[in-house]
Parts: sequence; C-alpha cells; structure tokens
Amino acid sequence: MALTVTKYEHITLDEKGLPVITGTTLKVIELVVEKAAYGWSPEELHFQHPYLTLGQIHSALSYYYDHEEELSNEIDRRLKNVQQYRPSGKTPLRERLHDLGLL
Repeated sequence: MALTVTKYEHITLDEKGLPVITGTTLKVIELVVEKAAYGWSPEELHFQHPYLTLGQIHSALSYYYDHEEELSNEIDRRLKNVQQYRPSGKTPLRERLHDLGLL
C-alpha cells in the first residue's frame, strides 16, 4: 500500500488519496463521522479507540477542519452511495408482518 506523507504528523494519504491515521487503517473521515454521530469529544474517541493516542486523534481532527469542504463532500458521497442500497419502505417481510398485524 503506497502512502503519501502530509504536513500532519500522524496523517498519511492512502493510495486513493484519502487521509488515514498513520500506522492504522482508520480513515480520518471515519473518526469524524463518529464524532459527529455520537457527539464524542477527543477524549471519548480515545476511550473508544484505545490504540490511538490523543495526538493522533487531534491531528486527524485538525486535518479534517483544514480540509472540511473536501472531506464533507466525501462523507456526503458515501452516504448517498449507501442510501441507494437501503431497501424501500415496502419489502416482502414488512408486508407479511403488516398482514399479520405485527407492524
């Protein structure tokens, strides 16, 4: 896997140009999504990912805030991609459960 060094001590770019925390497979956007989804502080992120140092976490968050528009667009793109695979409201199982009065 080819990595590109950045000016952020704990952040490298993977072969697709996405920032990852050096020495891990954790992408910066994955950490940011957790922070946004759960409202976690850097300390809570550290508790949830004990293999990361607070320095790595702060570096990842700094990278995100310095590249917020680009990375937010990538997060939005991924969410849209996932949503296309989400089943519609009607599925055979839902219809059967509804017919049985269980929904």
